[in-house]
Amino acid sequence: MALVGLVRVSTKDQEVQRQHDELDPICVRVFEEKVSGKLNVDNRPGLKAALDYLRPGDMLTVLEVDRLGRNLPEGLSVLSDLFARGVGVKVLDGIASGEHTERSFVLDMALAIAEDRRRDIARKTKSGLEAARKRGKVGGRPSVVDDDKRAAIIARHVRDESMREIAAGVGVSVGTVWKVVDAERSEAPTTADG
Repeated sequence: MALVGLVRVSTKDQEVQRQHDELDPICVRVFEEKVSGKLNVDNRPGLKAALDYLRPGDMLTVLEVDRLGRNLPEGLSVLSDLFARGVGVKVLDGIASGEHTERSFVLDMALAIAEDRRRDIARKTKSGLEAARKRGKVGGRPSVVDDDKRAAIIARHVRDESMREIAAGVGVSVGTVWKVVDAERSEAPTTADG
């Protein structure tokens, strides 16, 4: 039986070191992914690679059970798939800590609680931002696009580079490029025919 680790965070900016500190010393191999746990297995490269590596009798090891999936259905789907393959799950921290070789009330409840906690955090964040807006303050994440990046995006767009090329060249997401380009189009003066 081998312990194989999975480290997951949702975004590139989130820290993974805490998970590695716990998993690296005890696992024969640790796979890492920086993607949403809402995605299915085929769109989660770290989990997919771990599943390909795991053999019956091995244990996929995670720091907390919510590393398996960001919501209850996805987490349960991953667990069911693992157990069907004869692979167990070892959870190092939280109410589901321990070794599991089949679905249990504790695992299901831990996933449900994690999903509820995330929903509560999102609700409170949204409520706080709304309250700040009513007071005339704008909150939220700071923009990743400063004036220099905005100018580079617009210049590259004018040269007919693709959105993906612009994003890679400037170091932002494709969605961010679209937002800048759309904002530029809406601010551009229109000429009237006639």
